[in-house]
Amino acid sequence: MGKVILAPMEGLADSLLRDLLTRLGGYDGAVSEFVRVTGTRLPLRTFRRVCPELLDGSRTPAGTPVFVQLLGSHPERMAESAARLAELGPSGIDLNFGCPAPTVNRHGGGAMLLEDPALMARIAAAVRGAVPRGIPVTAKMRLGVSNTKKTLACAAALESGGIASLVVHARTKEQGYRPPAHWEWIARVRESVSVPVVANGEVWSESDYRRCRELTGCSDVMIGRGAVADPFLARRIRAAGGAVDRDAEWRELAPLLDEFWQRVKQCVVARHAPGRLKLWLNSLRRCYPQAEALYGRVRSLTSVADVDAALAVATGLM
Repeated sequence: MGKVILAPMEGLADSLLRDLLTRLGGYDGAVSEFVRVTGTRLPLRTFRRVCPELLDGSRTPAGTPVFVQLLGSHPERMAESAARLAELGPSGIDLNFGCPAPTVNRHGGGAMLLEDPALMARIAAAVRGAVPRGIPVTAKMRLGVSNTKKTLACAAALESGGIASLVVHARTKEQGYRPPAHWEWIARVRESVSVPVVANGEVWSESDYRRCRELTGCSDVMIGRGAVADPFLARRIRAAGGAVDRDAEWRELAPLLDEFWQRVKQCVVARHAPGRLKLWLNSLRRCYPQAEALYGRVRSLTSVADVDAALAVATGLM
């Protein structure tokens, strides 16, 4: 069986969620939210803030290696930031060529770089040349900005820049996260390069995972929103079969959900804390009726005390 990797998800899968999801098992690796590289020299604390796992050998408490993702469009500044990051001993450095967010794209970063394969190659080569050979440099890309005319050229550019492996999200920037994911294009990319290719996009279930591997020919799969909605998905993939008992899973998940909430209260200002819990619950609604009910209770709540009470009743922990 190939690797199952937890995807970087800006504003959704932070270190708290990475801890809980990898603790439930099934993941061979994870990638942090992106560190944005601009014209300002980044202090080491910036990398530790986005990826606190750097303080513990670049691994989650469960021992899952975490790569740190960099996002930027200037080769020299990306190289300088990667060299600084390398001082902290990351498990690996990943380069973002796929973020579709307008705030990122309007500055020429993320998926907008897919219009310029030559620049992508320079970024990859600059970063690869700036860090010790023992630190893998990988990349994540989409199929293009609005079409697939440059997909294969972008993949070739990254390979020429020296990346160790390539994650391909099977949609363009303009397609965002709308289904379907075009897995057949991942197969085309895999056939066009010699570096390992990791498939990504629309894996919500074990059957999706199997079909994705079959259609792409990839051994390794990265799971994003499907992992947040179904925290046991990677573990069930590893188990390779068996009935899904959502009630039993919820009983196991409930104390972790409460732990998540307690930790969110410690690191997020009070007025924003309820929104962080609601964000995860909104995803969990896809798989768990209990999450649907709990989301309904907390959706309109704005105070930490009110959410405390609602969560205590729902989970039976207090």
